[in-house]
Amino acid sequence: MKKIMMILMIAVAASTAMAQTKMSNDSRLEKEIVALERQTNEAVNKKDAKTLETIVPADALIVTEKGFEDRSQFFKRTFADECTVKSFSMDDIKFVILDKNTVMVAYKYTQDAPCNGQPSPSSLWISSLYSKRGGKWLNTFFSLTPAK
Repeated sequence: MKKIMMILMIAVAASTAMAQTKMSNDSRLEKEIVALERQTNEAVNKKDAKTLETIVPADALIVTEKGFEDRSQFFKRTFADECTVKSFSMDDIKFVILDKNTVMVAYKYTQDAPCNGQPSPSSLWISSLYSKRGGKWLNTFFSLTPAK
């Protein structure tokens, strides 16, 4: 009986440790992806194509109020805009692990960003899908929807 109790205690301790490790790993992954998403937003705001090209692959799909775009179309339109992002925030962040190579982050993006002297939407709902390719997380899909 003592032997069975000892085995049960070891099993409970091991499963608790494994659950804590998984939560810790999930938390680290969430922080990594949210930081990458923030870096993506900062690169878009600064019109930093070099940084964006390391995060957004050529085969990415982007959905905006203009419709479907690939990376080059999105870059061309975004970099041609006369917008100045004075500030932005990412709030109400949701994070989902779909599998070991695919995760999604969604959030409310709020900005102070006049375009061509006119106010632009101050809030957007953004969702991004990250795929792990060659050991690196890439933003393979993102969608922007003006918040109302």
